[in-house]
Amino acid sequence: MRISVEKLGKKFVKEWIIRNATFELLAGQTYTFVGPNGSGKSTLLQLLTGMVPASEGTIRYTDTDGKEVETDLWYKQLVIAAPYLELIEEFTLRELVEFHVKFKPLKNNLSVKDFEEIVQLTHAKDKVIRHFSSGMKQRVKLGLAFMSDVPIIFLDEPTTNLDVQGIQWYLDHVKDYTQNQLVLLGSNVKQEYEFCENIISVSAFK
Repeated sequence: MRISVEKLGKKFVKEWIIRNATFELLAGQTYTFVGPNGSGKSTLLQLLTGMVPASEGTIRYTDTDGKEVETDLWYKQLVIAAPYLELIEEFTLRELVEFHVKFKPLKNNLSVKDFEEIVQLTHAKDKVIRHFSSGMKQRVKLGLAFMSDVPIIFLDEPTTNLDVQGIQWYLDHVKDYTQNQLVLLGSNVKQEYEFCENIISVSAFK
């Protein structure tokens, strides 16, 4: 899956958060959008997922056969882990993952039990998400992103709410579980994206 962006812009009220963004994101590559807080990293990722409409410009998804994917079908191609996206808190961990895989199966024939073991939360499989710590929730979000069988992974500030052990878990798994996928990060923490092949500064899009 490839994403082509041309003269993309997003305006809130009278302020342009992103403008004149033009770039190509290639299948199997890793990219990080960097910039200080408030520079538009999260806005750009939300534009690329289709969560937020653009004020100007175009975004195109092209599949491996060279066919353009309709905007209404982008959601089938991607998974997102971000601080502003909430888990369904009424579910237990097992219920949440079982619900998720109905729409986005896990890669490599991983089972729900495998998922619980990989995110190191087997002990909490029957615990309601509402009672998870913020770090546990973030690990679940990242696990769903890493293990979903989709061509594109979005990671916005991926180590938010993680303790030292959680950050190490992220670093241990992010490369192994995202091979051959298009990985897009938004970050200003170098440790989160040191593995990335391509760095794009959002400050250029003003």
